[in-house]
Parts: sequence; structure tokens; C-alpha cells
Amino acid sequence: MPKTSAGILLFRGSGRALEVLLVHPGGPFWGKKDLWGIPKGLIHSGEEPLDAARREFEEETGFAVDGKFLPLGEVQQKSGKIVRAWAVRGDLDADQIRSNEFEVEWPPGSGRTKRYPEIDRGAWYGIDEATRRIRSEQRPLLDALVATLRK
Repeated sequence: MPKTSAGILLFRGSGRALEVLLVHPGGPFWGKKDLWGIPKGLIHSGEEPLDAARREFEEETGFAVDGKFLPLGEVQQKSGKIVRAWAVRGDLDADQIRSNEFEVEWPPGSGRTKRYPEIDRGAWYGIDEATRRIRSEQRPLLDALVATLRK
């Protein structure tokens, strides 16, 4: 059974001024790759998926979110991991994002461990630019947001 993560797509504005917050993963694997996504993480055993999404958003950005959460469905990433997502209207200063950290042996086989932020930066993008930057597997979440806001 694939692992399941939960995440939040924060948005602001509307129509042509609609913007979404995307984050860039930290650490040595992603440093030079222009690959962005939504703040997300694994759902703990017994945890409600939306609660996990809210917890992960705060851990990865340093900001809590609240409001009317709009379900966006789920997508499957190339790794097989399932990502369940919700959108919520909100605003934050992306330059103030402060993520929790993880530890990894780096360089591999060196026996030395280093700490890196899970998210090294965030940015607001209009839907067209976000569509170009977001992981391809997460693009349907942007489409779901636009469709939901049209209702």
C-alpha cells in the first residue's frame, strides 16, 4: 500500500490575480533543481488527513492556517506516494518561511550527518507560472483549485 501524504495549497486573490504559494524542498538532493510543490507530509497513524495537512503546513512554513478548507482530491507522485490536498485562502510573507529540519548523511557514505530545512524557500506564483513550476504530478491540484473557485 502506498504511503499517503496530506498538504495545503494556500491561495490569495481571484480571477487573473489568483496566486498560490509553492515551496521548494531543501537539502542537497533538491538544491539545484527548480522543482516546487505544495507543503505536505506523511499522515501519522490515527491522524485525520486534514489535521495532518495543517500540521505539515505549519512545520514546513512556520505559519498556521485556518479558514474554509476546500478539498482538491488526491494525486499520485512518481514514487507511488499519494498526496491528498486541500486549498485555503490566506496570505503570508514567503520570505519569512521557516521550516523544520531533517538530518541526512552527506555526502553519502561519508559517515557525517548534516541538517537541512525541509523547505528552503517559498514563493507566490500566478496560476500560469505555478503550472510551469509545480511538480507535474501535482498540476491537477491547481486545476482543481481553479475549478472549485469557479463554482
